[in-house]
Amino acid sequence: MSHSDLQHDVHPLSAKSYVVGFSLSLLLTVLAFGAVMSGLLKGIPEIIAVIICAVIQIYVQLRYFLHLDGSSEQRWNVMSFAYTVVVIALLVVGSLWIMYNMHKLMMPGA
Repeated sequence: MSHSDLQHDVHPLSAKSYVVGFSLSLLLTVLAFGAVMSGLLKGIPEIIAVIICAVIQIYVQLRYFLHLDGSSEQRWNVMSFAYTVVVIALLVVGSLWIMYNMHKLMMPGA
């Protein structure tokens, strides 16, 4: 593998990318905080607004800080990240399901 091949595999890093990512993350955090603290949204709409801000912020973090995108160089990194997310989701949901059933079976009055 030549030196030019190594340079081609490295994702171009720039300060602009980090500044944009930091600015978007800060904006989304302020929006979520404002949605909760202002009292404009109550109950379910408040939770939905915070979840939407969180999901967008996850995308911003992955895109601007971890540099995961749809390019062919990043395809295996994206696939390994998706596999990790699926495994963690299975562990969390499975654990919650087991704990719920254990509570339901071991607490006769509940």
